[in-house]
Parts: sequence; structure tokens; C-alpha cells
Amino acid sequence: MVDKCPDGTDIGIVASEQSEYITAERPVSMTPFNPISRRNALSQFGSGFGGLALGTLLNETTSTAHAMSSAAPHFEAPAKAVIQLYMHGGPSHVDLLDPKPVLNRFDGTIPPDEVADDEKRTKNLMGSPFRFRQYGQSGLEFSEIQPYVAKHADDIAVVRSMFTEHRNHEQAIWMAQTGMIMPGRPTLGAWTAFGLGTENRNLPAFVALPDPDGNSVDGIRNWSNGWLPPHYQGTAFREQGTPVANLHPNQPRSRAIEDARMRLLRRLNDQHLASRPGEEELDARIETFELAGRMQLAATDALDLSQETAYTQRLYGLDHETTKSYGTRCLMARRLVERGVRFVSLFMFQQPWDTHSNNNERTKQCCQRTDQPVGALLTDLRQRGLLDSTLVFWGGEFGRTPTAEQQKPGAVFGRDHHPYGFSVWLAGGGIKGGQHYGATDDFGHRAVENRTQTANLHATILHQLGLDHETLTWHHNGRDERLTDVYDARLIEKLIT
Repeated sequence: MVDKCPDGTDIGIVASEQSEYITAERPVSMTPFNPISRRNALSQFGSGFGGLALGTLLNETTSTAHAMSSAAPHFEAPAKAVIQLYMHGGPSHVDLLDPKPVLNRFDGTIPPDEVADDEKRTKNLMGSPFRFRQYGQSGLEFSEIQPYVAKHADDIAVVRSMFTEHRNHEQAIWMAQTGMIMPGRPTLGAWTAFGLGTENRNLPAFVALPDPDGNSVDGIRNWSNGWLPPHYQGTAFREQGTPVANLHPNQPRSRAIEDARMRLLRRLNDQHLASRPGEEELDARIETFELAGRMQLAATDALDLSQETAYTQRLYGLDHETTKSYGTRCLMARRLVERGVRFVSLFMFQQPWDTHSNNNERTKQCCQRTDQPVGALLTDLRQRGLLDSTLVFWGGEFGRTPTAEQQKPGAVFGRDHHPYGFSVWLAGGGIKGGQHYGATDDFGHRAVENRTQTANLHATILHQLGLDHETLTWHHNGRDERLTDVYDARLIEKLIT
């Protein structure tokens, strides 16, 4: 059972059929045979997990390599992919997407009882300093601090009547991402990967693009598979350097050496897995190694932004420090969905939209970082014929209060967390643009018209991908779990073309 290279040289490993140990075999002139454990041998095979699986490029028969193959949707639908632009912290709807002239008129006054803060953290009403105007043929209104997104008014549907069930960040994030205010459940991206698989088996079905400055609130749980099989967890790609850490060996090896090593590794992995049926974590780990091998070629090419024209790079703001980071990730997202990735999530460091103090300036700064890149993404998808098949989803875990928060005397006014009424928007993927759906009251305090819970939004997004939220289930702890879970979710019909 000694594999050899084409020149006849032993590759250095012998697999024993009788035990969990394998033996390192030396050339004839050297001291023979030192027993080492399988674990140690595997660790010595490659510098970086990507090198562990390059052999799958040469032999496509491994069963685990096909666990994430493209699956048929429940019905024909316009969208093939989703790009989620997650705005951690809760963007202020009354400053961005939901103009409130009455709020401005009563700026600085005591709010009526029905608008008063039930936690008494805020006091007087606070109008927005930003002007709203109508854009496009539809006349959809946007704030002046997001001019690039506003150019796409006729492609965008703003849902102004969202509400959620908790005003703490973590619980509201879990609701926005997983459909419930409890941790440990699969995210929307994981459900999409589970339902559709991947169109490109050399790339993951679900990719997360975290901020290079650090994690967002709740970290990697933002792209968790929960209790779905581990195959469906999002794969984090880096904005800088190689897309995945340790994707390539530290010391390059010849194709012949790689081929011989990986053939043996495959036999060892298959034997190891066969003796442990039902071990999902092991199966997923082997599949991850194999995917890593395929990604050595695919991921690096997919995220090589030098292939983009100077015009495209300027479009996304890569030539300015303020927009470069978020613009890079938006451009990466376009290149990924273009290559068959089903779900791409973009995140920001910590929670920049959490404007407890100095709301006006901090909200403006967030727009300066993101507005041009997001507008460029919509422009680019449209120009490439990808917008009809890609659903772009923008929003955070909640909105901000229409009343002012002052954390300490003399501090510049901010806005507190606000779960009772806020806005998100969707574009592409069969969404009917140029409209707003639902409404909050005159002060932007509470959703009052076409009140929209998270489950309705999730059901609609899945529907645009060809997935029935009631049919897409996973048996867990004795029940068939689903993204919309206990909620009587309804499609938002007016958003669908």
C-alpha cells in the first residue's frame, strides 16, 4: 500500500489496514520505519488545510464532494442568489428611508403618550436634519445622504413597516438572521445553502465577508449553520490577502507529489469515515478539505480584483480610503454570485449604526462609507444582466427612536434602539421596485400599516429563490424545524413582480 510518484520514488507514507496507525517509510538508504499516529501523519501532509484535498481535482468520484451540489428549487423563481448587506447596529429609518415632516415640525417638543419611550431613555422628539426628495420615475423618497442608492429608486422596494420582538442587539440580530430571538439556530444564508446547494462546486454555497477591522456583534454566529449539517455554515472570505487563511501550502509542491499524497489521503479518509457512519462533523470536515483543494484554483481567481477595469474599481470607490473597504467587499460579492455562490453576506465592524450619541454625524459617516459601494453594486449587477437573478437585501436588526437620547449632560443627541417600526429595502431578484410598502405613524414610532414581521420577510426572500418556507424543513429534536418556525408567515405579495 505504498504510493509512488511517477519517477518511482516512495511518497513516504504507508497505510496499515490492521490498525489506526500508519508508518513513515524512508528511502532504502535511510533508517526505515518510525510508527506515527494517523493524526500526526495528517498534520504533516500539508501546510494549510487547502493542500489536503487537491487530489479531488483529479478524481471526481468522492461522495462527500457532492454533498453541496446544486439542488432543484421547489418551483421556478427569478432569483438564484442573495447578497445581504447587513447594517449592524440599527440604521435610523427616519433619517434614511422614512421621511416624517410631522416629526420635524415638532422637533424638540415632548412626544405624545403613544410615542413616549416606554423605557424612559429618551425624551423630546428629534427631527431629521437631512432633506428627503423623490427619485426616479416612481418618485420613491430617499435621504440626501444616500445619493448613490437613490439613483436606483425604480429598482428598490422599501419596507417601512418592519417590527421586531426585542430591543437588545443580540436578540434582535438572532431574529433578523435566524427568525427567532434565541441563539443557535441556522441563519437565512444557511437555509438557502441547504435548500439550493451551490451552482459552482469549487466555491462554497454561502460566503460571509466580514470587516477586516474585526468582527461584528455576535461574530461568526452571523453566518452559522445552527443545527443544520455543518456543510451549510457560511465560509468567511477575507478582504485582504488570500481569501481563506492557509489555503495554500507554505512550500509549493509538484503536481505529481500532490497527486500521490492526496490519493492516499482520500483512501485514509474514506476508511476512517466508513468506520464511523453518521458522523456529520467528520463528513463535513472531509468535505471542507476537499472543497479547500478545489478552492485553491477557484477562490483566488474569483476574488482577484485586479482583473476588474479601472472604471469598475472607481465605480465601487476603491480609489478612496473612506469607501475602499466596503467597496472591495461589494465587488467581491458581485464576483461571487457571478460564479454561482448562492448567498453572500457583508458585515461591518462592531455596530457602526448604533448611534446612541451624535446620531446625525455618525449616520452620515456610515452612509459615506457604504452608499457609493452599494449604489455601484446595483449599477454593476444591472449592467451585467445579474440584477434580475440576484436579490439584494439591505437592513439591520431594528431602527432608531424618533426621540432624542442624551447619554450624559452636554453630549450630542443620539437615538436609541427602536424595534416597533423601522425600514429595510430589497432590490432585484424579481422584486417590484419603485415602491414603499407599509407605513409607520406620523412620528416614525410604530408600524401601523401592513405591519411586517421578520417571518414574512424571510418567507418572501425564500420564495424569490424558489423555496417554500413551509416545505423547507429539517427534523431536529423531534420536530420539523423551519426558518419561519412558529410564525404564521405570509408572502409580501405587493413586493413580488
